[in-house]
Amino acid sequence: MPSVIDLFAGAGGFSLGFKLAGFKIISAVENFKPKAKTYSFNFPEVKVYVSDIKALNPKDFPKADVIIGGPPCEPFTAINSRRMENPKDRLYRDPIGRLVLEFIRFVKEIKPKVFVMENVPQIMELEDYLIREFDKAGYPIEFNILNALDYGVPQIRRRVFISNVKIRPDKVKGPKKVWDVLKDVPFDAPNNELFNPPSKVARKIPYLKWGEGAQRFGRFMNWVRLHPYKSAPTVRGSSRFVHPFENRPLTVREQARIMGFPDDFVFLGGRNIQFDSVGEAVPPPLARSIAEFLLRTISWE
Repeated sequence: MPSVIDLFAGAGGFSLGFKLAGFKIISAVENFKPKAKTYSFNFPEVKVYVSDIKALNPKDFPKADVIIGGPPCEPFTAINSRRMENPKDRLYRDPIGRLVLEFIRFVKEIKPKVFVMENVPQIMELEDYLIREFDKAGYPIEFNILNALDYGVPQIRRRVFISNVKIRPDKVKGPKKVWDVLKDVPFDAPNNELFNPPSKVARKIPYLKWGEGAQRFGRFMNWVRLHPYKSAPTVRGSSRFVHPFENRPLTVREQARIMGFPDDFVFLGGRNIQFDSVGEAVPPPLARSIAEFLLRTISWE
């Protein structure tokens, strides 16, 4: 059973996919305590380092076959109006962007057989710098762009998975439409509590048609009423959606369904933290497809 270390683990979507595929998660790093608690609750067998990754020494970690992780994407995403203009600065000057270098530091020290780092496709604007940094760590890299919609998640979500191997999972049959996963959510499922939106939003919700949002920030719409018979737009940590047929927001559990989390995966913390834990995760079905591809194509002896 190949072993895995998950860096920037969040609530554990990436880990869950690898665990379901048959990998053994041995360690995880998550510096935000509420998310680390969610991770530990769902993966009680894993040692979780609740710490700033910059303060950790990779030599204190066990050797692992695989390192996975998703460093924060804010410095790279185009929807961040404050991202640095020069791509080089996003990696070397932005303190959050520099966390990618921490991922590489762990890879260089632990020397896994495979690593997979998830981020937004816009990080490829730093392609030359990333190639150079991973080369210094002793690895070539591949930029694997995958859409969660092709792997059992009813959501348009393109992400790049930077790895030392080409990752080409077979597309899987799965839900493509929002209503495929929302129509049968048990009322008593965890994290399925109804809540009231802000009053300004609440006044607009009854008038929203499918695909319309109650708020707009530049290119980004929020409180969008989902179209039941289409795929959902990308779920982000700040995303809030309106039910296709009812005049209310989606619950955390319903949003987790759109990300492909099983109903027995429990999110802890306040409601906003729960939503953030859902939206910032790697969808577990996509993670599982990646993990199963690696199991089939890599010699783990």
